[in-house]
Amino acid sequence: MNTKWVGKRVNRIDGPEKVTGELKYMTDYHFDNMVWGKVLRSEYPHAKINSIDIEAAKNLPGVICVLTHKDIPGFNGFGIVVPDQPVLCSDVVRCTGDAIALVGAETLEITEQALSLIKVDYEPLEVVADAEYALTDSAPKLHPDGNLHSHVKIKNGNIEKAFEEADIIVENTFFSPRQMHAFIETEGGWGVMDDDGFLTIRCPGQYAYRDRMQIARSLAYNPERIRVISSPIGGAFGGKDEITVQIYLALLALHTKGRPVKIHLSREESVIAGIKRHPFKVQMKTAARKDGTLLANQVRAIGDTGAYASLGGAVIALAIEHSCGPYKIPNVDLEGFCVYTNNGISGAFRGFGVNQVCMGIETHMDMIAEKLGMDPIELRKKNVYHQGEVSSVGHIVKSSVGTYKTLETAENCDLWKNREKYKSEVSEPWKKRGVSLATSFHGIGMGIGLPDYGAASIELQPDGTFLVGVGCEEIGGGNSTAYAQIAAEMLTCDISNIRIIQGDTQKTLDGGTVTASRSTYTGGRAIAQAAPRMTQLLIQTAAEMLNLDASQINLKPNHLSANEQIIPYKSIYKYLYDHHKATRVEGHFYLPKEKDEIKGSGGAPHHLYGYLTHVVMVEVDTLTGETEVLRVVSIPDAGKVINPQGLEGQAEGGAVMGIGYTLYEDVLIENGYHKTRNFTDYIIPTIRETPLIETFPVEEPEQSGPFGAKGIGEVVMIPIIAAIMSAIYDATGARIFHLPATPERVFNALKDLKKQNVQSPR
Repeated sequence: MNTKWVGKRVNRIDGPEKVTGELKYMTDYHFDNMVWGKVLRSEYPHAKINSIDIEAAKNLPGVICVLTHKDIPGFNGFGIVVPDQPVLCSDVVRCTGDAIALVGAETLEITEQALSLIKVDYEPLEVVADAEYALTDSAPKLHPDGNLHSHVKIKNGNIEKAFEEADIIVENTFFSPRQMHAFIETEGGWGVMDDDGFLTIRCPGQYAYRDRMQIARSLAYNPERIRVISSPIGGAFGGKDEITVQIYLALLALHTKGRPVKIHLSREESVIAGIKRHPFKVQMKTAARKDGTLLANQVRAIGDTGAYASLGGAVIALAIEHSCGPYKIPNVDLEGFCVYTNNGISGAFRGFGVNQVCMGIETHMDMIAEKLGMDPIELRKKNVYHQGEVSSVGHIVKSSVGTYKTLETAENCDLWKNREKYKSEVSEPWKKRGVSLATSFHGIGMGIGLPDYGAASIELQPDGTFLVGVGCEEIGGGNSTAYAQIAAEMLTCDISNIRIIQGDTQKTLDGGTVTASRSTYTGGRAIAQAAPRMTQLLIQTAAEMLNLDASQINLKPNHLSANEQIIPYKSIYKYLYDHHKATRVEGHFYLPKEKDEIKGSGGAPHHLYGYLTHVVMVEVDTLTGETEVLRVVSIPDAGKVINPQGLEGQAEGGAVMGIGYTLYEDVLIENGYHKTRNFTDYIIPTIRETPLIETFPVEEPEQSGPFGAKGIGEVVMIPIIAAIMSAIYDATGARIFHLPATPERVFNALKDLKKQNVQSPR
């Protein structure tokens, strides 16, 4: 298909104002009559609250209001799936991020002083700091139903028989860290109530309509009287999918007599109160025949969801759905546990549980290949499923599958073909290089059992341009530019004639959440539904204006024509306006889903998946254990690429985030208290740690997608984790099973390897 905008390198439409600093984020706004808000957090990770004394704080000059659970008009709870997190705690705290009181005051300094005057009488309780201990009978129950939030299980075939018949079995336990989203913009925003009782909350979030629902529920307020503006966002990666400060802003706005109130968390408070990636323990046992055919996979995964559910149940379910990789394994026994502890709160994060299990199955693929003397790409190609075949979890994959193509591309890329040459070019004699690869996939959309729909509006403007409204927020991935490209392509107009508005309950339709790698597919398809209706409106109006049949009207770039007469869109708008006719159309659709849910899976299978293979080269300093990633080749299957530049941005950002997760990042919590509290002791990759990253997309179009597009936002950071781990092994002969692969862990693994070689020389 010949296209003018789709598939082309279009500069980001939000680029100039972002790179110049002209764009204002929610927390950049200040007002002359603004009230400052602040949250009192718990002193203990687990304690009973006997009393809360706010009198001294209320009487402090400059304090406007001090609020506790008694001031919540409606439901004192929030949470995307299970609303088990108190807005303000009343009788018990379960983590140090728990909120107990809110203060609104004239200055930030007064709010901080007021917080120090609130006296909370705590009775400390036993802290549950280990997820496996939490599952025992001796652990205190953190919630009425106990400490097991969710349990998912998928079992196919005869696992026992398969292990008996196998020629090779590998078995290992993998540990993954608690990763911080580390967005530049910490949680914050502002809220105000006007004289008519209409409440406006401006706060970065990943689903404005759901945030509005949760605010309304806690305030016992009509949601139609609440406007939530959730975009632009200064980074999210899943960390702003859950409610952050929206309800606090709304509660304070009720008590500030029409004055805007602002909350902006410090980095330290964001670290303690914000959600993190689930730390996992994954036990995996994989069997194969001597010809490389995979026979069986057994998985037991335990995820620490912290004090509250958030999206923990869905994270575990997705992890188990993806725990066998994009392969055909006829016999599986897969089990996942989402467990409550007092270790902060875990929730949505790019990859959503797949990161933690991919490192297991992909490491096992490399170990099997080595034991059998097979090429690791050949082993993968032999076992991957294709469109129309049965996956490991037992469903027929009906949508497009690009794994095989990504592996072929990897096989023929320069880094892989010439790996021995590159490995020999070490920078120092005591350093060693390794090259490896891994492949993975990620579901697109919400899976079975959850609402999943898209919606968009297109409105003709007085100047003849188009305002395209999409609920899905812009969280940094560039979906606004992709939306503009799709709209311009379908409306046959210049992209400069398209303006995108996102994340505003007053100006956009409910199009679902910006998560699950769904925004390009969902928003793009909704625009593709709306655009023909706008074209039809334009043509019918022009025909009416000229008293012609609609078939005589021709759609041209940026205008219509009839009988060699140009009909500008401005004149069509004026005609519609003068005749009191609608200038706006809508497009709605439901994402395709599988018909039957796999019993016990918690929402599997997905209908759509994105696929990706990473090839990496590392250099390991054998004297210090320090690992440096030197080159990355990212080979995504995102279906039709809407914007190559945008795809490369996602691929590069995802690769760097995966490097951080694999080598550096871990939020340390001991006995419920955060030992990691800021970026001073939390290491994230900088430009100095960013390697050469090459992106070679393979396009396996998805028939149901806009122009054949799928999603790619999450899988871009997944296989690189296992690829780095195996590259360290390729360089040194030492395998790492506990992430992050810090210099200490790599150095100790090298030391252990040396001991083993001394004890049993080859």
